[in-house]
Amino acid sequence: MKLKEKLYKKICIYKGKSVNFFADKILLPNKKVAIREYVDHPGAVAVLPILDNQKIVLVKQFRYPVGKITYELPAGKLDRKKAESLKRCVIRELEEETGYKSKNVNRLVSFWPTPAFGNEIIHIFVAKNLFFGKKNPDEDEFLLTKIVTFDQAVQWIKKGKIKDSKSIIGILYWMLMNEKI
Repeated sequence: MKLKEKLYKKICIYKGKSVNFFADKILLPNKKVAIREYVDHPGAVAVLPILDNQKIVLVKQFRYPVGKITYELPAGKLDRKKAESLKRCVIRELEEETGYKSKNVNRLVSFWPTPAFGNEIIHIFVAKNLFFGKKNPDEDEFLLTKIVTFDQAVQWIKKGKIKDSKSIIGILYWMLMNEKI
């Protein structure tokens, strides 16, 4: 059985500053027409900053869509207009959100958070050998840094204090790859 769907007509509903919304008409494998509503996203990076004492740096911030304060890995969207590289984006976001810099940044894993209704891909990196630079969040970004142990972060995941998918994936994937779980 064929599974691939084909674009019949691209329909942009809204072009935003960060994301775009589409309701494309597509041809199904059985030749019928259907609508696929989705969010078009430029992609993002997240970084697991590991301090020399094996603690990690999280950011604490209010997230309007869920109406809650969250604990997350530092992260940000790729700049579509500048065709920004993943590594450059990671380095920029790490310093902007935490004040830390690193010359030791490596890709950990990439994933689609919600492929049913968005094309966003998040690339998670690990940053080691951190040193302090200058914290410089975006003008509409209000966040605090929180340094925790890996064990504390795992407990927060178990208790639901960390609910953000990129943070859960980044922390647990790192621990799995280093045979700590």
